[in-house]
Amino acid sequence: MNLGQWVLALLLPLIAYLLGSIPFGLLIAHGIGRVDIRDSGSGNIGATNVRRTVGTLPALMTLVGDIGKGFLPMWWAQTLVLPYVFPWARGYLAVVGLCALAGHLYPVFLKFRTGGKGVATAAGCLLAVSPGALGVSGLVFVMMACALNRVSAASLAATAVMPLAVWVATGSPALTLWAGVTAAWIWSRHRANIRRLAAGTEPPIWKSDSNG
Repeated sequence: MNLGQWVLALLLPLIAYLLGSIPFGLLIAHGIGRVDIRDSGSGNIGATNVRRTVGTLPALMTLVGDIGKGFLPMWWAQTLVLPYVFPWARGYLAVVGLCALAGHLYPVFLKFRTGGKGVATAAGCLLAVSPGALGVSGLVFVMMACALNRVSAASLAATAVMPLAVWVATGSPALTLWAGVTAAWIWSRHRANIRRLAAGTEPPIWKSDSNG
């Protein structure tokens, strides 16, 4: 690595945090629906609340943005360190991934409050380092979403299997630890959802037709 690459490698965790802090849901909902997504629905800035409040297309745009801000810094980190096979390379990737997630959960642009829940950003990170593990978690997500009709339940199930999927796919203790910390962080952000799931009051993905 040359001097410029070393400087970039040192700055990349900060860049990852700043990218993670971009509130795509808030910006897209305001730009398209002229609403502050934090005052609507669940108050969350993620794609699920955007869909409920503004519509499917803005939600898809939010989802792409949130995935991208996890994928881009992790992909960038890999291009910097993995070609040189540094012993600490995967640990460095884990740090960059956690910084991107921290930005999404505690965005500096929103005064470290009202961040998202991290599922899409974590998926973007996972896409960069282990598409196979993402495929396993994604399959679990789809199965649980179809079975239970609740995004939160599907998200919790998908992140719960993520550490094992990462370990099987990569054999990396550092990335597995990253996946475990990420999953725990996401679960902690779903505390209110877990309470609503237990009480049977969590909103469904698709509303049933009561008229048959």
